[in-house]
Amino acid sequence: MTLQQLEYVLALEKTRHFVRAAEMCGVTQPTLSAMIQKLEDELDCKIFDRSRQPIEVTEIGNQIIRQAQVIIYQSNQLKESVKTEKDTVSGTLNLAIIPTIAPYLLPQFIATFRKSHPTISLRVSEMHTSTIIEKLRVAEIDMAILSTPLDDPKILEVPLYYERFVAYISPNEPIYSRLELSATDMPLDKLWVLEEGHCMRNQVFNFCNDKPIQNSTYEAGSIGTLVRIVDVNGGYTVIPELHVNLLTEDQKNNLREIVKPEATREISVVIRHDFVREGILNAVAECIKEIIPSHMLDARLKKFAIRL
Repeated sequence: MTLQQLEYVLALEKTRHFVRAAEMCGVTQPTLSAMIQKLEDELDCKIFDRSRQPIEVTEIGNQIIRQAQVIIYQSNQLKESVKTEKDTVSGTLNLAIIPTIAPYLLPQFIATFRKSHPTISLRVSEMHTSTIIEKLRVAEIDMAILSTPLDDPKILEVPLYYERFVAYISPNEPIYSRLELSATDMPLDKLWVLEEGHCMRNQVFNFCNDKPIQNSTYEAGSIGTLVRIVDVNGGYTVIPELHVNLLTEDQKNNLREIVKPEATREISVVIRHDFVREGILNAVAECIKEIIPSHMLDARLKKFAIRL
């Protein structure tokens, strides 16, 4: 069994097509097929069901693929350790980010990261928190930026910044006249929220003492949609601080501070517990420090480099 064989297996699992998998790996199709067949013979099992089109992974094949992902990940970690000792940062970074952070961070982050680290190939995907956790566990991604804590012993969390929530209220609502709001001032029957699967939805409900929504007829998929719904239909929603810059000047008049308690979320970069690519982790953190306002940054991140 070789790492090359495992890489061929992962390529075939991803493409479900021998020719495309071979192109991805930079080899001929007969070479890839022969190497995978050799691995199946060695393991005495079928990883792929070739009788189906497109080909499918067998039940035992799924187990092999999950383990192969971890093995390839660990191999890359070893290579990165050597690069770190040589004080070089390069390679590929598979980064995930949750949808309620991506609009405010990604556009500038991608530009800043590419300019500062041209030797790193950056791949970014938007995912919900539950998907991120699963993909970290099987080493399909290297790191992620999301809201914490996760309370998972196999995932390390490095806080990046802290973001307040503010209320966005229709001028037609009685609470519009208040200059600031507490949880008790905010009727849940007028609250518009994100759809299931968004961690920000849970944070809003925690802030509202976990009371059930009384009369929500629509759960939006994005914060921008929530704002537009309030503009047209009344009611109110809760948005993160960084979304404020995307509002018009008229819309900013609809914002109110939330106090007693102040609603805040912690944003962290998260990695597997066995992650060793310290150089790339700090490269991501440095880019975040250039983008996020200083008053929001974690105090330790301002002063120190991240050490694993």
